[in-house]
Amino acid sequence: MERDDQIKNPADWVETTIRDFINECPENTLKNGKDEKAWEEPLVGFSSGNDPLYEEYKEFIGPFHWTPLEIFANTFPHAEAQSEDLTVISWVLPHTQAIKADNRRETYHPSERWARARLFGEEANVKLAKYMVAILQEAKFMAVVPSLAPSFKWMTSERYTIVSTWSERHAAYASGLGTFGLCDGLITPKGKAIRCGSVVANIKIPATKRSYHDHHAYCLFFAKGTCGKCIQRCPAGAVTPAGHDKVRCKSYLIEGDIRDYVKSHFGFEGYGCGLCQTGVPCESRIPQEGDV
Repeated sequence: MERDDQIKNPADWVETTIRDFINECPENTLKNGKDEKAWEEPLVGFSSGNDPLYEEYKEFIGPFHWTPLEIFANTFPHAEAQSEDLTVISWVLPHTQAIKADNRRETYHPSERWARARLFGEEANVKLAKYMVAILQEAKFMAVVPSLAPSFKWMTSERYTIVSTWSERHAAYASGLGTFGLCDGLITPKGKAIRCGSVVANIKIPATKRSYHDHHAYCLFFAKGTCGKCIQRCPAGAVTPAGHDKVRCKSYLIEGDIRDYVKSHFGFEGYGCGLCQTGVPCESRIPQEGDV
């Protein structure tokens, strides 16, 4: 397909490319005996490089958080691009029903399918991001995966403790794909049991309309004062009515027995949890008040 043809309907071209990769490629696998898929049909959204939200992220998350133009210019220092020339291509990969059903039954450790999705499913997510860069470059666009950039790093924030120079969930929020829950997970039309990814490219694609005006709009705890199921589901006690304690969550994941458990019970090096993303009203959809 020539660049001119792609420009006629770039949104459809990009969405189709992402969906075909996830639906058809062999990389979308749990690498178990049945070679089950890690991800169902993805959601795709777009936001403009000059969306004011990206400047707001610098204010609230920290001055180190990249705008699309900053990471693009850092990657392509000789490119003459303005923020309005850029599009953030964001996607959401929903876990399969089998993965969610398994993890829903757990109360402390992740299920095997969930742990496999966290490792091998994320490998597919990374391959998708790299594939999108290659496809865009083949069509003569410049593109970068912010989370895979050499300068990407984790930082500390006085307000939010553990943060990074680029947030996939914040890019997805800006791209109309969902809002944040009490546990900081992104609640999307396909629920919260998901992973996200994004690419910044000098391609013009109309921004996806955001159907929300508040970053907690889809969370019943914030919107209706009800639910709080993720508080009960968290084995680390890292989710409370005050929000998500990232330090406690990370300590449970990294310093607890999760890695030993996964290796001894499932036979591979990995980790994961996801209990706050499963067994909750927002697991597979935007929750309704009657779901509680």
